[in-house]
Order: sequence, then C-alpha cells, then structure tokens
Amino acid sequence: MGNECAHFSLHVLRGRWFSVFASFLIMAGAGATYLFGTYSKEIKSSLGYDQQTLNLMGFFKDLGANFGVPSGLIAEITPTWFVLLVGSAMNFTGYFMIWLAVTGKISKPKVWQMCLYICIGANSQNFANTGALVTCVKNFPESRGIMLGLLKGFVGLSGAILTQIYLAVYGNDSKSLILLIAWLPAALSVVFVYTIRTTKVIRHPNEVNVFYRFLYASIVLALFLMAMTIIQKFVIFSQAAYAASATAVCVLLFLPLGVAVKEELVFWKLKNQPPNEVVIVKEDSKLDPKPILQDPESKSPSNSNCFFTICDKPPRGEDYTILQALLSMDMLILFLATLGGLGSSLTAVDNLGQIGESLGYPTKTIKSFVSLVSIWNYFGRVFSGFVSESLLVKYKTPRPLLMTLVLLLACVGYLMIAFPFNGSVYIASVIIGFTFGAQLPLLFAIISELFGLKYYSTLFNCGQLASPLGSYILNVKVTGLLYDRAALKELASKGLERSSVKELICIGVHCYRNSFVILASVTFFGALVSLVLVARTREFYKSDIYKKFRENDEILEGKP
Repeated sequence: MGNECAHFSLHVLRGRWFSVFASFLIMAGAGATYLFGTYSKEIKSSLGYDQQTLNLMGFFKDLGANFGVPSGLIAEITPTWFVLLVGSAMNFTGYFMIWLAVTGKISKPKVWQMCLYICIGANSQNFANTGALVTCVKNFPESRGIMLGLLKGFVGLSGAILTQIYLAVYGNDSKSLILLIAWLPAALSVVFVYTIRTTKVIRHPNEVNVFYRFLYASIVLALFLMAMTIIQKFVIFSQAAYAASATAVCVLLFLPLGVAVKEELVFWKLKNQPPNEVVIVKEDSKLDPKPILQDPESKSPSNSNCFFTICDKPPRGEDYTILQALLSMDMLILFLATLGGLGSSLTAVDNLGQIGESLGYPTKTIKSFVSLVSIWNYFGRVFSGFVSESLLVKYKTPRPLLMTLVLLLACVGYLMIAFPFNGSVYIASVIIGFTFGAQLPLLFAIISELFGLKYYSTLFNCGQLASPLGSYILNVKVTGLLYDRAALKELASKGLERSSVKELICIGVHCYRNSFVILASVTFFGALVSLVLVARTREFYKSDIYKKFRENDEILEGKP
C-alpha cells in the first residue's frame, strides 16, 4: 500500500495536471511589475527623483518585462528547469538591489544603475512566462486560449496576492514590499522547477470541464481578494487580521491542487486497468495519417536555409520560422496594435499612484486603486481567454475582433482620468485593469494560431516587444514630460524653483489631462489597426484551425 502511494505521488508530480497547478503558483508570483504603482512613491521620495526620472525607471521595468527574446531563445536550446532557475536568480538580484538602495543600506546608486536593477528584476518575469506558459500551451494545444487566460489571470492576481502577504508579514511598509517581491517569486520557481515539463498529449473527453473547475477556484480567490481590498479600505486591520487574510489567500491558492490530484487519480486508475478495460482512441485521419504520438520537444529538421525561406511563407496556422513570422504583415499589424494598446495600458498602470495623489486621494485609497487594477486584470485575462475560445469554437469568431473591442473599451477608461468626476478613478481602475489583462492572452493566442507552435517560445516573446517601445514614448516622453511641466508651472506660480523642493509634485485635474487624451487617441488608432487584422484573418478563422492537433492526440477512455 505504501509503495503504491509512493508511485502515485510520483505520478502526480510528473503529471500534466500537477504541472498546470505548479504553473499557476509560479504565475501568481510573476506579476511584481504591476505593483510598481505601490512602491514607486518610496523610490521617488527616498532617492529624490522627479516624475520623468521615475517614469524612466518605469520604462526600463516595462522593457525588462516585455523583452523576452533572450528567454525564448534560451528555452529553444535548454530544458525548462534551467529557464526557471535563471529567472529566479534574476528576480532576486534585481529587486534585492532596489530594496538595498531604497532602504539606504548601500550608497545611492546612479539613475542608470537603478534602471538596470529594475530591468533585470522585471525581465525575470519572461523566464517564468516562457518556462510555465509555453510548456502548458504545448501540453494543451487545443485549449490554448483557455490555458493562456488562466495562467495570465494568475499573473494579474499576483499584485493583490503579494499585497495581502506583505501586509501580513511586514505591515504597512512599502519598502518591505520590494523585499518580498525579491525573494517570494524566486522561491516559488525553485520549489516547482522540476515539476514543469513538456509531456506527450494524452487527453480525455472532459478536458474543458477540468479547466472550468480551475476557473471557478480562481474566481473564488479573485472575489476574496476584491472583498479584502474593499474591506481594508474602510476597516483598520490589526496584524492578526492581516495574517488571517493572507492565510485564507494561501489556502485558496492551493484549491486547484485538489482538482489536479483528482484528474491524475482518474488517469492513474485508467492506466492501471487491464488492457481490455482501456481504449486508446486515435482520431480518424484518412487523408493525412500521422504517428499516434509525437514528442513535443522534437523539432523537425529543415533542409533549407532560413534566410532563403523568408519570402516563401507557409499558410497561416503552419509552423513559420522566426524570420518568416517577424517579417510578415500580420506580425507588423499586431506590433502596431500592441504599440498603442499595451503601451497605453502600461503607462496608465505605472502612473496610477501619482494620478491618485494629483487628484487628492489618500495613500490607502491609492493602494486600493492598484489592487483593483490587479484583480480586474485577472478578470480581463480569464474573460478574454475563455470567451474568445468559446466564440472561436462555436461561431468561428476571429480572435482579433475581441482585441479590437477591448481597445475601444480602454479608451473609455483613459478619458475618465482625463476628465475626472467623483469616483471616476475607481471605475477607470476597473476598466484599465480589465482591458490591460484582456490584451495579453489574445495577443499570445493569436501569435500561436497564425504562426504555429514550433518556435512559439521565441515568437510570443517577440510579439510583446512593441509594448516597452510604446511605454517609453507614451510614459517617459509624453506623460512624464507633461506632468513635470505642469508641476514646474505650479512651483513658478508660488515663486519657487525646482532646486527648492526635493520631490516634484503636481496637484490638480490638469496634471494628467492632456497625456490621457493622447493615450485614448493612440489606443483608438490601435483598435483601427486591429480591425485590419480581423479582415485579413477572417477566412483563416472560419476553418478548423485545431484539426492537425486532434490528428496527433491520443484520447484515453475507460470502458464502464
């Protein structure tokens, strides 16, 4: 009995479903970049930065978070465990150095050094994404929209999760939040590093139902986090109350483990039944017979040099080479839509703390804005993942169409900040969080569908390169510049000069009005560009885009 339990435990740890659960936990710690609005005030005040300098750090954070090409290329030639360990080391190094600087434990770093630290720390997110996300998509190719929505949903929740844990462990000390995001995500990657691996695709008929059970567990977690965020705004919590809240969050985080173990138990029982009780069904493929199993790690050799095949692109949905995909018109359209959409979203999220300050909200309320963005970021991700997959399967709706609608909704959120009214920042935080989260699963799913999975590790990381460029233009060169200009005018009206104050602050509705009108305009342009991709891919999405994966899968069924 004990030997059988040991074998079953090993089976669970090596199974696809436990790999999904482990990926959820790693993703839950991989969203530290979204907490920049919470601790950026500490960086600004302790190091004496103006808003443009702080926004420059925000740009390097976004650059690190979205420049995932190195992690993608490394993943092409190294095992998943190596990718996760590299990300773990980078996460701890980058954020720990920022914590040392902010707390004065080292001499004040130069601005370029701080930018380097946050870039390294944020870049670790790509290694977690590449290790966990790409592996899960390859393990569940026919449920990629759902898989991406769930995984990116946990990233969206990570800001609120980490906030609850830091309140319980460190109290209301924003500097210690930086320390927490240095060691906790790194520890999660190290603990689960060997359980995340690419496996052979053997699916059973109720696979989608399992994902819905994961969804329900994550919704319970999201609702609890939202409730805690609202309650903590009105009620003063003791340290014991914060500890109880964080404990409940940890328990809810482990709910998907029960689902994973149950599914692995079903598979274990079927696998150990007598041969006449188990049927391995290979879906019919009369026109194009293929092997029953194909190792996802294997790469088919190419007889031609990639530089000579750039112009000879395969049909949409087949495996493009990296250069074929990067130089295609579809990728250019996605780049432009992402430049406006994600660039504006990152700018809004990074400035949320200063937006609240400029409009006169107290510090506690500003932190609730950041948590609202994080929670609705989650809802946006799971919504876009599940809904776009459902619309695609049932009605052949092009996934880029949902991207267009999401970008149009984002424009509403930006205009609410540009022209604020009573409580508008609460509504805007919800809209910005939802639309920001919804864009990423759509982008990653579209790339996997148009260009194939062979080089997905690299291509999905290349696909988000437009967002740091958009962030630099819109955050540093537009929003930061206009904010500082408004703040300097306020100082001049008081007869003061820049040298007379340590921190450059702007108070009033005018501080962000022009910049957020610009963000709304740029995002609207991104929506129009996305609409072009809808027209280009309409016929492709009308076809059966998952047919080739069904031809290669095994389906495990048990006879009653």
